[in-house]
Amino acid sequence: MSNENNPLLQDFNYAPFSKIENKHFKPAISKAIAIAREEINAITENPEEPTFHNTIETLEFSGEKLDRIAGIFFNLNSAETNEEIQKIAQDVSPLLSEFSNDIILNKALFERVKSVYDNKDNLSLNTEQKTLLDRKYKAFSRNGANLALDKQNELRDLDKQLSKLSLIFGQNVLAETNKFELHLTEEEDLDGLPDSFKDEAAQVAKDREKEGWIFTLEYPSYLPFLKYAKNRELRKKMALAFGAKGFHNDKLDNQENVLKIAKLRYQRAQLLGYQTHAHFVLEERMAETPEKVEQFLDEILEKAKPAAEKEFAQLENFAKDLDDIDQLQKWDAAYYSEKLKQKLFALDDEKLKPYFKLESVIDGVFTVANKLYGLSFKEVFDIDKYHEDVKTFKVVNEDKNEIALFYADFHPRPGKRDGAWMTGYKPQFKKDGKIERPHISIVCNFTKPSKNEPSLLTFNEVTTLFHEFGHALHGMLGDTQYPSLSGANVYWDFVELPSQLLENWCYEKEALQLFAKHYKTGEVIPMELIQKIKDSANFQEGMFTVRQLSFGLLDLSWHGVDPTDITDVKANEDKAFEPTKLYPNVPENCMSTAFSHIFQGGYSAGYYSYKWAEVLDADTFEYFKEHGIFSREIADKFKANILSQGGTQHPMTLYKNFRGKAPKPDALLKRAGLI
Repeated sequence: MSNENNPLLQDFNYAPFSKIENKHFKPAISKAIAIAREEINAITENPEEPTFHNTIETLEFSGEKLDRIAGIFFNLNSAETNEEIQKIAQDVSPLLSEFSNDIILNKALFERVKSVYDNKDNLSLNTEQKTLLDRKYKAFSRNGANLALDKQNELRDLDKQLSKLSLIFGQNVLAETNKFELHLTEEEDLDGLPDSFKDEAAQVAKDREKEGWIFTLEYPSYLPFLKYAKNRELRKKMALAFGAKGFHNDKLDNQENVLKIAKLRYQRAQLLGYQTHAHFVLEERMAETPEKVEQFLDEILEKAKPAAEKEFAQLENFAKDLDDIDQLQKWDAAYYSEKLKQKLFALDDEKLKPYFKLESVIDGVFTVANKLYGLSFKEVFDIDKYHEDVKTFKVVNEDKNEIALFYADFHPRPGKRDGAWMTGYKPQFKKDGKIERPHISIVCNFTKPSKNEPSLLTFNEVTTLFHEFGHALHGMLGDTQYPSLSGANVYWDFVELPSQLLENWCYEKEALQLFAKHYKTGEVIPMELIQKIKDSANFQEGMFTVRQLSFGLLDLSWHGVDPTDITDVKANEDKAFEPTKLYPNVPENCMSTAFSHIFQGGYSAGYYSYKWAEVLDADTFEYFKEHGIFSREIADKFKANILSQGGTQHPMTLYKNFRGKAPKPDALLKRAGLI
């Protein structure tokens, strides 16, 4: 096939999804790598003295075509994959890893970058240019440019192995999720389950040409089952299946992959002169060192653990009184928590759901964005998309200028990985006097509409939508010169600030009244339900906090140490969980083997950042509340100093510019009711 006929190699603004076939990816990526190599050669062969413009800036804009093609491909591998795409991913990942190493280990290129870097004090660079120069230099120095040739080759080999292993890890988790089904044919086994949820399960069974009801390990199926199913044995069956993903000693087992990934990352860090993988990662984070992260986690654990133990005892007593349960197990957690929550607050997710029709919540998050930042969203139907479920919106500001294209993909499919995330198909940047606006996407897994009712969200799903949309705003409102510093291209422990901040609006009467309307009657959510949402916001906050901290500690147990002597994945995990343990250990289950955040996503040595960003978001929202949650003055400050600035300056500088001072954990601990 000639390159001229490959839609990915044509010039395009919007991703040409309808024209792309799987066969186009590999040739397009190979060709784009060749083009990018030529662009790099043009820099290294330039006879002129290295300058910021002819070296750093030119390097920043090289590989533009490759970035866009690879972005489309890997986004589809997460949101709309199949066996063929997964096979292509295994073929192209080592090529991309090798190319990126070819750049980092290109001696002539590094010498030019270093020459500009060493002369930086004599250049009149603005703040963003200084940051770009620093980032470009560190991209080389932190990835082996200063190593001897044999060590560089060793590094290349490690990177190739790591890129392949994380792909295999993710494919195994997805295959495990898709493989399991709980097929029920007896009505009594559905005791406690809401009708809407039973309808959904009946539809899944019908789609699979079976009688009865089918429940799966996808979140919209798994979580409600654990929350509502009265049959304890069936809850146990689901929980054991969910908790044993990649832990069956079969061909989808991830134990070996976990050990290999942790050890290879450690070897890589050592090779680069760092004590551990966490020391390497955290050098480019607000937290700076694993010691500081551990101190931060311990400080919060000290406040949260007593509250968690009290809440756990309350839950145990409640389950004993209600159903004579002697020992509370993990598969009881969601069920009895929901029952206790209903008893304490008379707040039932099923009572709330009619007020949270998906389309209304989308309108709600758009209205909040309009009130805060003057943005308007218009659904358009002439933009190519990769699946019929995807919605596309043009985003304009108050001057009617288009500032972004927004894709939204809300429902589970077999080809889509679990969870929710924000990504992009085109970055924001300024080049040759022209401002390029970003194409931003959010992907979620919310309950599908059934034949009897529309897609109604649980309150947890409402906050998830606001969370991902907070990330999307970070991408949409970028206003920087360089793509690698725009939008969410910030330190990893700062990236969750815009997303977690926006969740706060879900608990506020002023915001809820804008969109929480009954899907049948149009009635605005009653005040007493809003009050109950607020009252219950801190329900089991101690237990939730301890659970989050346990994931951060597990992450450090793999990445903040020398893992060479770890031979037993489960034993290492149990030891890491000891300080946060509330429930009895489940021998058949292992979290690490499906902990995609740290073994497939970008959160290795970074899971603590959710809690870190919560400190920032609680402090920020306190500032909003002092002036009114829709204060344009504070929103403008947040947009000017944080959302639009991306990674152009150190996050603490940006934060202090916005807030006037550094954040303290007190606002978070106060909001969580822990002090």
